[in-house]
Amino acid sequence: MFFYYWIIWIAALFGHRKAQLLIQGQKQTKEQVKRGLGFSSPVWIHAASVGEFEQARPLIERLRREQPNRHIVLTFFSPSGYEMRKSYDKVDAVMYLPFPTRRRAIKFIEALKPEMAIFVKYEFWPAYLKQLKKRGIPTYSISAIFRPTQRFFHWYGASSLRLLHCFTHLYVQDEASRRLLAEHGVHDCSVAGDTRFDRVGEILEKGLKADDPRLRPIQDFVEGCERVIIAGSTWPEDEVLLKQYVERVNDLSNERVKLILVPHEIHEKHLHFIFNLFQGRFVRYSRATKTAMIHTNVMVIDTMGLLSSIYRFGQTAYIGGGFGVGIHNTIEAAVYGMPVIFGPNYHHFREAQGLIDDGAARSIKDYSELEAALNTALNNYQEIGQKSAEYVASEKGATAKIYEEIF
Repeated sequence: MFFYYWIIWIAALFGHRKAQLLIQGQKQTKEQVKRGLGFSSPVWIHAASVGEFEQARPLIERLRREQPNRHIVLTFFSPSGYEMRKSYDKVDAVMYLPFPTRRRAIKFIEALKPEMAIFVKYEFWPAYLKQLKKRGIPTYSISAIFRPTQRFFHWYGASSLRLLHCFTHLYVQDEASRRLLAEHGVHDCSVAGDTRFDRVGEILEKGLKADDPRLRPIQDFVEGCERVIIAGSTWPEDEVLLKQYVERVNDLSNERVKLILVPHEIHEKHLHFIFNLFQGRFVRYSRATKTAMIHTNVMVIDTMGLLSSIYRFGQTAYIGGGFGVGIHNTIEAAVYGMPVIFGPNYHHFREAQGLIDDGAARSIKDYSELEAALNTALNNYQEIGQKSAEYVASEKGATAKIYEEIF
């Protein structure tokens, strides 16, 4: 951790924005701890970043709804998570997790005095877990998932495996995780599922309505077209393939295909890449006019926070990230009853495998596979999409189980 801390400092000095935000956030949290946090036995919930927050959110919002006088403190380690959710109004405070050294963990826990701690999915910080265990503070892991390849289950991971005994209880996503833990002597564990399924159900029910003014440009863009691809959280590797498909299909077929592209990152450098890739032949959401829409089959969403509400306007979803470290959120699209397609790096995502097993999704590794998958999905989107909706519905309920047992 010492070396990581200095790497972050050096990166910040050389202008790395996320490193700078992380250093600034750490200073801010340090000052808050010095002044005293002033909460009465709060529930402390820690999420690494945006994805983990979405898993914590259904539990936070049920707790706030049913026990409004209880204090809740939310921490992030990633600048991405903090920056997106620093104004989240369902908690009493949002802050960075202090760098997890022993000294900082002691100071933070002594200042916070939490009634309990809840860590989401992959968060296993030794300094914090040991101090929480030492003080007898109930500590939980939710939506966790374990695989034999993780460090806990190798000869060199004995110290990491011992950390799991610091948890009062671990709520895991599947039976395979529970069995694996039991085989290695961790028995305070039960299968609850993944709270993200409850979250996407809430978005479907309570998110932006189709007639929301923010969605009007998208409605205008897709009007009259029944072959719309929504490409969510895309990276350049995804965009190159999608551009090739849209151009090829629209040249060869009388049936027009439209693409709504939602990049994972919308900074100007990425938008400039997209501009060059499509040679300017697209319309930006923030500058969309009906006249501009007539002359293009592609819309690029250059505003954050709309993706989960946009899927309703398509017949097929393509999820980005599969040609990098891993795919992004597939069930955010599947809940709308859509076929789902993604790249080859999906094996660490249980829900992706579940969608494939149920015939609701396909993984592709090159352009020819993408073309075949999209053609099949667009031609059979109702039948395949029904399987997506049924899979998501079958996985709901984790939040209720965890809430009822903890609270």
